[in-house]
Amino acid sequence: MIQTLPLALPGALVDLHRIDLTALYSNGWGVQAFDVAAAPNGEVYALYGVYRHTSGVAADEQDLAVANFGYRIITRYSAGGEVLAIAACCPARSHETASAVADGSDMTLSVLPDGTLAVSARPNNTTLIAPDLSRVVATYDSKDRRPFKEFTPGDAFATSIGVTPSGRLLCTVAEYGVWRYGSVITNIVGVADGPLTSTAKPVIEALASLDPEPARQSDADLRAHVVHQGAPVGLTNRPRPALTELVAGEDSLSSWHDSRLGRPVPLADDLFVIPVYARTFRGGSRGQSFVFALVNDQGEMTGRLHGLHEWRDSPFTGFCFNLAADPRRGHAFHLNRYGLYAWNRAGVLRTKLDTEAKAFKPLTHFTLTGCTPAGDLLLTHNKQHTILRVPVPDTLTGLGAAVEEALRTYSRQRTVLKKQWEPVNWHWTQTSALFHRL
Repeated sequence: MIQTLPLALPGALVDLHRIDLTALYSNGWGVQAFDVAAAPNGEVYALYGVYRHTSGVAADEQDLAVANFGYRIITRYSAGGEVLAIAACCPARSHETASAVADGSDMTLSVLPDGTLAVSARPNNTTLIAPDLSRVVATYDSKDRRPFKEFTPGDAFATSIGVTPSGRLLCTVAEYGVWRYGSVITNIVGVADGPLTSTAKPVIEALASLDPEPARQSDADLRAHVVHQGAPVGLTNRPRPALTELVAGEDSLSSWHDSRLGRPVPLADDLFVIPVYARTFRGGSRGQSFVFALVNDQGEMTGRLHGLHEWRDSPFTGFCFNLAADPRRGHAFHLNRYGLYAWNRAGVLRTKLDTEAKAFKPLTHFTLTGCTPAGDLLLTHNKQHTILRVPVPDTLTGLGAAVEEALRTYSRQRTVLKKQWEPVNWHWTQTSALFHRL
């Protein structure tokens, strides 16, 4: 079923901070989508942010009409597309109401096998939230690791989580000292086979690493719940050869130092796609190396997703780094400014929908954010703040026709939403009592 869902702004926050919805984002405010996840029952969760940061405004400014602010917003939609609940968390101002959600960068969503919503962020912060968004069930907070300061480890779990068809958790874990930086950067990919609950967290078996030798670690950086060869990951113990070592010899002109891990996706219960991206430069990075590695649950790199050219298909244009996968049918997907790409489980490129074609040019305005358990693609519109749900046929040869139909339907459904919601500059405001803070 094709659906168009609005990323709703809570009217209470719009009124509290007197947000001018007609103002351009160049004035120092904005709305940004982060992630979308779907539950097996058809419900959808969206994670996005609203912020205002105006230079010259003091940090202790009390007038909420001009003060800087920032929130993460989570919205729950029914299988039919109705907004069921909206929750705000992680306020940027220290004197705002404290949030029970552990904040961090690169925040993502996942729906656990028992229906609990997991919100994860770097470094290794995971918060469990009731499916109806009514309350925080548990918080695993790694605490902040800073150079030259005493570090007391918190209760960490993962930086991101994906779920396989049988309920295994595909996790990334951040480590201190990656590429010799004095910060905590995503460096490990692993799988957990037990349930993550409010009272217990499973052991993550490390499968792959990015930097094989992070610097300046100590015993405080060991995590008992992340293991490799029976011992906690840290110091000199992590999977070797690292992904960067496996691909280093393929391009003598490109260095994988300062590369980074993208968010991996499960292509099957025992096969995963792990994206690795070379260093990003301020002056432009198109043509930089990237690898979508196929890694099994024994930690072996068995292949890759083939068929992308480093320049002509570069994900660095527009920073389109997301992958999605339908493990039920063994399909992997990637969307960037040059096309929508689909592979089979063997890593063979089966379809490219070229955005140079008129029918698919609108895809340049969307970001791929995930895949539902039924195999539908979830896209977010970068300017109109909507979610588009695109059904995918069983055979990838029909993907082009399915996407064309979804884009035509999107235009019609968006028109209906505009009449219902009356958005201002594509900002959809929800004024009901569904909103609360976590």
